[in-house]
Amino acid sequence: MIDSGFETRSLRMELLLLVTFQAPAADVERIMEAVVAITPLRMGKYDANAYQSAQGIERYRPLEGAAAGAETELRRRPGTVEVSFEIADDQALAARVVEAIFQAHSYQEPVIRIQPLLASRSKGLDDRANPNRWWNTTGDWKKADEDRPGKAPRPESVAAE
Repeated sequence: MIDSGFETRSLRMELLLLVTFQAPAADVERIMEAVVAITPLRMGKYDANAYQSAQGIERYRPLEGAAAGAETELRRRPGTVEVSFEIADDQALAARVVEAIFQAHSYQEPVIRIQPLLASRSKGLDDRANPNRWWNTTGDWKKADEDRPGKAPRPESVAAE
């Protein structure tokens, strides 16, 4: 078991916490605004870093004492996603983040998980000659930006906005 970070030539593996929550897709922006107000979710020269899964179906049945009242039938809620992001291995910070998620969430019992993990952080080496980097290829991101002379390429999701 690896219990501490380590380094390679190009990156550091740092001990962090992986925070994951499930929510209706419509709730995600509100929840993430509350999280980023506490911690910038920074990775190198980027911030507001998180991952959101495709929409799935959540299954549950409200029991006695549930805000919806007890029900006999199983509910299936489409449009639920899972969001994950990394924060520093700091219990006080984790407590503030999960409280922010809880307060911004629409559920009585939101699904929030925290796991320790090792996560990569680039050392910021000069990658101008690396043929595998998207900015050094003629991939879709560059093709989509041909109408932006002198501008760095953007992912399609940003370019489409």
